Amino acid sequence: MNLSKISVTLLVGSVLATGCQVSAADLAVVPIENRPKVPGVLELHLRERKVGTDGKVAAVERTVRWNVAETAIVVCDMWDDHHCKIAAQRVGVLAPKMNAVLTAARDRGVMIIHAPSETMNMYAGTPFRARMEAARPATPPVPIEKRCDVDPTREPQPLPVDRTLDCDDATLGPVVKKHTRQHAAIDIIGFDGISDDGREIYNFCEQEGIKNIVLMGVHTNYCVLGRSFGIRQNVRLGRNVVLVRDLTDALYDPRQPPFVSHARGTELVVEHVEQYWCPSILSDDLTRVVPGSDGPALVSSAEPAKH
Repeated sequence: MNLSKISVTLLVGSVLATGCQVSAADLAVVPIENRPKVPGVLELHLRERKVGTDGKVAAVERTVRWNVAETAIVVCDMWDDHHCKIAAQRVGVLAPKMNAVLTAARDRGVMIIHAPSETMNMYAGTPFRARMEAARPATPPVPIEKRCDVDPTREPQPLPVDRTLDCDDATLGPVVKKHTRQHAAIDIIGFDGISDDGREIYNFCEQEGIKNIVLMGVHTNYCVLGRSFGIRQNVRLGRNVVLVRDLTDALYDPRQPPFVSHARGTELVVEHVEQYWCPSILSDDLTRVVPGSDGPALVSSAEPAKH
């Protein structure tokens, strides 16, 4: 299959890094190749929550198959730091696990889109940003909002965990921006893209025939649900959406309602998502494809070679 090429003007990375004056010699027209669309089928074990005939909500599981060529993983706000230090510590533990899953999914043909919001200046002039910026404009079926907060027409208010004092540090420090880029333990490489703009991501997905969106990252009750590239917006756009429940974390303080552990607070938000927005999966589903779905079988060693 031919690779899609887009000619864009990029600033030389070393010039950007040094902050020197940019001359005409520092500009280069570079072909940006997009991810090759290869065969392969993911088998995802979805968990969602349905109201039964007895009126009780229960977890229900089903299996679906998604083509890797039509699937993208969006990594939400896995920043290098956070004003809530224990939240930042949990991201530091989560990041290497996430990177291993992203590597396996990338190697099998899944598109990886990094979305560390409010840090795009750090990636200006890179092919990862240019790839997203250069996508052909497309008209979405519904408006793409800058922020998609709780939707009273679809989900009850408030969310199942309190969000007024949501940091579980023993003593809360200044609530100021601490993040500057994505966490260093997560590789940005190859055909990956970088964007924190829902419209850019929508344009790219339309251009590349991506119908399936996998969300992972933090924080489940804020950005994963509410960003312009998050769960609520992608569901409204008609995408097939899943949340990776073992690669996410909520921002919740157990000193606030419903007075449960932080781990249980995250589970409550995941269960909310499963009931009102989209199913969840475990990350292991993204690390392999259905046997035989990713290309022609090898010639048996028992057969003589053909010349």
